[in-house]
This record gives sequence, C-alpha cells and structure tokens, in this order.
Amino acid sequence: MQGRIIKIISNDYTVYSNNKEYICKCRGLFRNQNIKPVVGDIVEFDEKNNYILKIITRKNSLIRPLIANVDQALIVSNVKPSFDTNLLDKLLCIIEFNNIKPIICFTKLDLLNNSELEEINKYIDYYKKIGYTVFINTEIDKIKKIFKDKITVFTGQTGAGKSTLINKLDSKLNLETGEISKALGRGKHTTRHVELLKIHDGLVADTPGFSNVSFIDMSKSDIRDNFIEFNEYKDKCKFRDCMHENELVCEVKNKVNDKTIIESRYENYLKFIK
Repeated sequence: MQGRIIKIISNDYTVYSNNKEYICKCRGLFRNQNIKPVVGDIVEFDEKNNYILKIITRKNSLIRPLIANVDQALIVSNVKPSFDTNLLDKLLCIIEFNNIKPIICFTKLDLLNNSELEEINKYIDYYKKIGYTVFINTEIDKIKKIFKDKITVFTGQTGAGKSTLINKLDSKLNLETGEISKALGRGKHTTRHVELLKIHDGLVADTPGFSNVSFIDMSKSDIRDNFIEFNEYKDKCKFRDCMHENELVCEVKNKVNDKTIIESRYENYLKFIK
C-alpha cells in the first residue's frame, strides 16, 4: 500500500493511508543506505507486517523543521515584544528556494499602541504589494480556507503563537501552549516533535519553534534570486549578474533609495549574502 508518514516517535512511523493509521517500522535496508524517512514522506509499506518498504521521491524537503513534500508554509511572525524582520525575510527566502509557497500570518497586533500598529501596517502592506499572502491571526475564517488538499508547515520563532493559532483553527487539537518568558523575551519550547495533523481537509505540521535558521545549500545568487521583488528590476541593472551590492549602476539600489523597496528587506539581504 501507499501512504504518508504523519508522525515519527523514536522508531515508530505512523503512516496514514485510506483514512487509517498504521504504526510501522523501517527496513534495515534504509539504515544500511543511511536513508531516514521523515514526516511528509510518501511511502510504500507492507500493511500486514507493518514495514516501510520504499520512500517515493520527494518534491522538496526542509532541514529545520525536518519535513518533506510541503505545499505551503505558514510563517507565524509575532510583532511583540519586537518584530523580527530578519527572521521573517530569512524564512521567506529559504521557503521560496525550496519551491514552497510562503504565507505570512502576523500575531499579537492587539498588544500594539496606535503608532506601533501604524508602523506594522506599513510592513503588512509592503509584503502584500510584492506578492505574498498575508493574514492577521484574528482572520480565522480566511485562514481556514487555505488548508484544503494541501500540506502546510507552520513555522516561525519560538513563542510566536503557532500552537495557539492551530488551537484557534481547530479547538479539538488542544495542543500544548506555553507562556512567554518575560525574562528571556522569547517563548518557551512547547512542541516536541514534528507531526502532521488533519485539519480542514488538509494536513498541517506543528513544528518545534526555532530562532535561528541557515542558508543550507544556498549560494549568494540563490539568496538574491529569492528576494522576489528584486527580480522585477534586475534586467535594468548594468550587469547581468548584478548582486545589488557594490555595483555603481544598479536599479535595485535605486528602488531602495526611492523607497519602492523597503529598507529593511535590502539591509537583511546584504546581511544574508555576507
């Protein structure tokens, strides 16, 4: 039979197939070839003896969170205690590189004063303008519609509100949530393993929170090419392989100067390529 791995705990692989779950083990062949199935893998398995026999070729995979065959990523980005544009832009770039559709969800706007809210709305408008789908975590009915027939990974910094949002989307899941540590200014780890959860006719992954990701297997030009708004202007740069950094004639830098491209995006880009 063929199914999808929806949970891994120790050496037990939960495979979902035909509305039924099977707890399977891996063949020794995988260990000998140093192959490790991950959550999201589509596999062929022996449903009588409960053994995974073959991993179907993945269309994509992420290292952290460790998951395969993702359709879209919902990046949960909190605006309090502070809004981390660096992490958001890093996640957007990496997710784009992996051919996964990024969707942004901002949380904790209710904690902002009027001037802070006005500033955050500028960012929201900008990310929408360059082509991203953006939600506020109070738009629950709208968010529910994105999951149908998709595998969605929830990602973002620890304490951003991922588990809380999933609980709002489906209260039956009742995921463990943690309070924000005021002393550390960041959330406590609450999610302990990657698991695909059935929700609104799709599957979503609630993943361990993290605050540091790296550009594994990405070159400087990969980073450049996955800042999607830069691609609109690169043909007007003097050099075909312009890195939009030290070149004298660069249309991307012109667009930063005239504020068409928001300054935080460009500054983060420079940090990433360095």
